[in-house]
Amino acid sequence: MEIDYQLIDLDTVVKQLLKKLKTKTILLYGDMGVGKTTLIKKLVKELGSHDEVSSPTFSIVNEYELKNDKIFHFDLYRIKNLEEAYNFGIEDYLDSNHWILIEWPDVVKPILNNDFDMIYLELCSKNSRKLTIKN
Repeated sequence: MEIDYQLIDLDTVVKQLLKKLKTKTILLYGDMGVGKTTLIKKLVKELGSHDEVSSPTFSIVNEYELKNDKIFHFDLYRIKNLEEAYNFGIEDYLDSNHWILIEWPDVVKPILNNDFDMIYLELCSKNSRKLTIKN
């Protein structure tokens, strides 16, 4: 599924996206600055969290509370290899049955045991994006 959208339409896009997801594990791909964290902010809000969402670039993972669940938001841009991911306990998060949102997921993709959805974001113009979902 592909969606072309303007940033102003992101709330509507997130609602469409959630209907198309088949899992609670989402891998996000796209160049730096394309809007991965912006999309995640809207996803977290739509899922029902009232927590402040920020990029976990330096902390690696942020946790957001839901009424009966949690969301783990990863930014693995600075992770160089799988050993570094194991060192911070990535497998505990991946096996948790909570929402897992991963920016820059390539380093951990080989150890994902569960199904996952992939979201690709592309910048079309300053305010225009293309989102592609692959289940």
